[in-house]
Amino acid sequence: MPTFHRWFGALFLGLAGLTTAWADPPSFLRLQEDIPLSGGDSRFDYQAFDPKNGTLYLAHMGAGQIIIFNTRQGKVITTLSGVPMVTGLFVIPETHRLYASVTRQHQVIVFDTLSLKKVAKIPAGNFPDGMAYSPDTRQLFVADELGGEVTVIDVEKNKRVASIKMGGQVGNVRYDPSRKVILANIQTKNELVVIDPQSRAIIQRHPLREGKHPHGLYLDNNSRLAFLGCDGDEKLVILDLNKFDEIGISKVGKDPDVIDFDPGLGYLYVASESGVVSVFRVRDRKVEKYGDYPVGVKAHSVAVDPQTHCVYFPLEKSGKGPVLRIMKPVN
Repeated sequence: MPTFHRWFGALFLGLAGLTTAWADPPSFLRLQEDIPLSGGDSRFDYQAFDPKNGTLYLAHMGAGQIIIFNTRQGKVITTLSGVPMVTGLFVIPETHRLYASVTRQHQVIVFDTLSLKKVAKIPAGNFPDGMAYSPDTRQLFVADELGGEVTVIDVEKNKRVASIKMGGQVGNVRYDPSRKVILANIQTKNELVVIDPQSRAIIQRHPLREGKHPHGLYLDNNSRLAFLGCDGDEKLVILDLNKFDEIGISKVGKDPDVIDFDPGLGYLYVASESGVVSVFRVRDRKVEKYGDYPVGVKAHSVAVDPQTHCVYFPLEKSGKGPVLRIMKPVN
């Protein structure tokens, strides 16, 4: 049975609520298929999904590869090599560009998604990782996790235009389309900070009262809620983006990492290094925990297809080798 902690009672604050619901773990996420992958039994990291053509890009960090999977055909299309210790991936469908954080080379490598050719290599600090895109300023914000900076890239010129010192290790970054700002977790300071893309400067800092070492981050613009996965104490912090108030906290799997969301069904998925995915439903600014479900060894990366509602987990080892595990909620 999942462990769950309520904060502020039932958390019906007139803005959002956090309640619990129990489910039999095997009944909620159902296995659809395991797709064999190349590159051997080594670590995967972020994924990027292009909803326009159903292409899923997988960072096979340990193999130094980007695996390209067509979700509509259900097969691997090709594999790109020469990206040692690739971590973050970000795709901009409108410009046919894929951005890859290549940590061993301390660069972001840019690919043309039509030709699959490298078009640029951009310096990106010490350990480039997650990315967020500001469409109004045409800038990509890259978390330099160990360097304690955010690298800003002009995507039209393929050039680094700024490095913002964050004051600590940087977790994930996200774009808030309502305020047109970038949000970033500062892991070692337990903060969520706000960056103005126009000035490329930090304009707000919000210390967390709950949760330690925030790494994963997801923003739901419809509900105006932020979800912070804290790997220091296995917690998910729920924050009201309108007031920057912490309105809830829940136990999740050990070492939570990537967070993704299915807007059609309202399911939030928090993947963890322990192989457990914690599932929440977000509706009408209320957050309901469904439970914790075992997915596979180190299933810490998750991506959602909002059209089919399939959920994708690359696993570094399952049976004879690495697989892309495809699952789907049953209700």
